Amino acid sequence: MLELVGILIFAGLIGLSIALHELGHLVPAKRFGVKVTDYMIGFGPTIVSRMRGETRYGVKAIPVGGYIRMIGMIPPSPDGTHRTMTTGRFAALIDDARRQSMEEITVGEEDRAFYRLPVRKRVVVMLGGPTMNLLFAFVLFAVLLVGIGLPEPSMQVASLGQCTPTASQPTGEALPSGECPTGTEPAPSVAAGFEPGDTVVAIDGVPATDWLETTAWIRAHPGAETVVTVERDGGTLDLPVTIAAAARPVLDENGYPTEETITAGYVGLAPDFEWVSQPWSAVPAYMWDITSRSVVALVTLPVRLYELVTETLLGGGDRPMDSPVSVVGVSRIGGDVAAMDEPLMAKTATFLGLLASLNLFLFLFNLLPILPLDGGHVAGALYEGGRRRWARVRGRPDPGPVDVARLLPVAYVVAGALMAMAVVVIWADLVKPISLQ
Repeated sequence: MLELVGILIFAGLIGLSIALHELGHLVPAKRFGVKVTDYMIGFGPTIVSRMRGETRYGVKAIPVGGYIRMIGMIPPSPDGTHRTMTTGRFAALIDDARRQSMEEITVGEEDRAFYRLPVRKRVVVMLGGPTMNLLFAFVLFAVLLVGIGLPEPSMQVASLGQCTPTASQPTGEALPSGECPTGTEPAPSVAAGFEPGDTVVAIDGVPATDWLETTAWIRAHPGAETVVTVERDGGTLDLPVTIAAAARPVLDENGYPTEETITAGYVGLAPDFEWVSQPWSAVPAYMWDITSRSVVALVTLPVRLYELVTETLLGGGDRPMDSPVSVVGVSRIGGDVAAMDEPLMAKTATFLGLLASLNLFLFLFNLLPILPLDGGHVAGALYEGGRRRWARVRGRPDPGPVDVARLLPVAYVVAGALMAMAVVVIWADLVKPISLQ
């Protein structure tokens, strides 16, 4: 039940992200006088819609995006007609697009066409959507970092490892009988008499105030004998410990274990975590780190999509955690988060982090300078502005609007590729989803 609730909540939050994106286009377009005929969340058949003024607002059946329709998105051909000078399928598509764009403009509304806006205003309209995603991501990260905080390990012991890990038994889990597997020994924490709830206050006679520093000291002293001082039931207790030499995985730059192992000290203590509020100055730095990771994910998207098809869907391999996901997959992850046996604070923080990262990725993705993405329209407007300025410098006549219609074949190819990618990823999310459980 909780999983279904989580899926529905996260799907709704994705819908909110789409709505805000389109609102970022709608508001400046209307403010600049452009006639907007449609504001839609989703694609396909319309579920519900309502006419307010000259704009129809509605929700469609396929919630994988949204759009606003502005009149005059495509300017007339440079010779002032709707016809091109070439023939062929693409030429017919271009002609149809120009004709439909011009038919949207009724008598007296010529100045309300999108293509008639100055370049700077067209850039503002097209950047409005991604900017809303960026602002929404900032708000979510601020609530996460400042309002909730980040989990940081305290000096209190939450649980004990049962057995000392080895290369063949890397988890160190005990058998169902409670005995350690053959070749492993009880963890030093068990042998020394640690208990959950103990608070580590000193190690080897040196005060301990940072769990990560304490863990680093233990890992650097395999085989050493030491004394760990803990607080228990209002008093202090010295526990002699012989640090085990265990095979531990080497972590990558993201903190995930790799296939490589090293011999390091091991006691078997897991910390309790507490939520520590971060200063406002931490929000931009945190967002920059996530942005850098998102850029890498965006650049490597074609490779990871190829691996998803060849290694996971066709090869039957496990699906990696950094695999591309669709709105279906992200919603399922939201369901996993809701169903996790974690405190409400932890679930809320995970929800906010996922939604904020998604909006940051949408911001970057829509900036790609290719049609039909927002960045493609921005690139076209900037090119037009540069061309007009260069003509003025050279004393030439105004070259007029860029003939965006000629780029429609490219836009169709890109849209087809994006649709194919979406189908593949959605299928993977249905048959082999990423799971946090």
